[in-house]
Amino acid sequence: MNTCYNALDRHIKSGHGEQLALIYDSPVTNTIKKYTYQELLDQVSLFAGGLTDLGVVKGDRVVIYMPMIPQAVVAMLACSRIGAIHSVVFGGFASEELGRRIQHAEPKVVVTASCGIEPKGILPYKPLMDEAIEFSQYKPEKCVIYQRDMYKGIMIDGRDVEWNDVMAKASPQDCVPVLATDPLYILYTSGTTGDPKGVVRPSGGHAVALNWSMKHLYGIEPGEVWWAASDLGWVVGHSYIVYAPLLTRATSVLFEGKPVGTPDSGAFFRVIEEHNVCSLFTAPTAIRIIRTESISSDNPCLSLITFIIETVYRFVNTGTKMCK
Repeated sequence: MNTCYNALDRHIKSGHGEQLALIYDSPVTNTIKKYTYQELLDQVSLFAGGLTDLGVVKGDRVVIYMPMIPQAVVAMLACSRIGAIHSVVFGGFASEELGRRIQHAEPKVVVTASCGIEPKGILPYKPLMDEAIEFSQYKPEKCVIYQRDMYKGIMIDGRDVEWNDVMAKASPQDCVPVLATDPLYILYTSGTTGDPKGVVRPSGGHAVALNWSMKHLYGIEPGEVWWAASDLGWVVGHSYIVYAPLLTRATSVLFEGKPVGTPDSGAFFRVIEEHNVCSLFTAPTAIRIIRTESISSDNPCLSLITFIIETVYRFVNTGTKMCK
């Protein structure tokens, strides 16, 4: 089996290559970009070829430290395409926390972006990655840097390569078969009670369970638009921004923004209405924050709101009325 094949190639071979796979909505950069399944596969297979050119093979680890941008999704799927094991690190972690995960995972390659963008300004990622590698006793062979226009990271000769250069020199890479029991990814715990623990997710059961959950738990059918308002660095982001919706042949929203401040508390409603989101998966905290701004919306396309486990106040309901 191969998770990337089941998430992308399978749908294209069944005639759905022109269906939307990913909607990147970034209020912090005033960008909306949409990828069909074919367009996403083109990017993934090319970056998979680039990782192969850098020496990454089946079973190698790749650490991904990126903001909520399409290249992070591409990197995850590219790893699964060649049987490499990705370890995505939440972009909010400081250099020492990143370094601890690099030291434990021993990645052949680290993939990062030059910066993230927060409501209060630019957050440089590249210097944090450099400090993390200096902190870690283990040193990756190569680092791939996606340079964003608003901040350019300083490259280190012999180790760092730019994302665009990797893509320009690469050839598309076919899927590498793996066993159902082979690892898909390592995701580390927060480390608040000690050293972070690496949780390993096997490929087969992960794909089956996530594919099943989209229809039977969340009622999502192929072709519908789904939004998990989480971060790729957490298990919800792994599962329900990337793998589950793509395995189901749904359209997934990738949101680079916040419940408030990008630009205001109406951001969630705009995304839902503009992209015809059928189901929203979020945290109660996000709804509480939005509610403090006294904004309410009825949307005919939104049929379900699902909450990550937290205490949910009575004013939050599942259904088409987000806040009351």
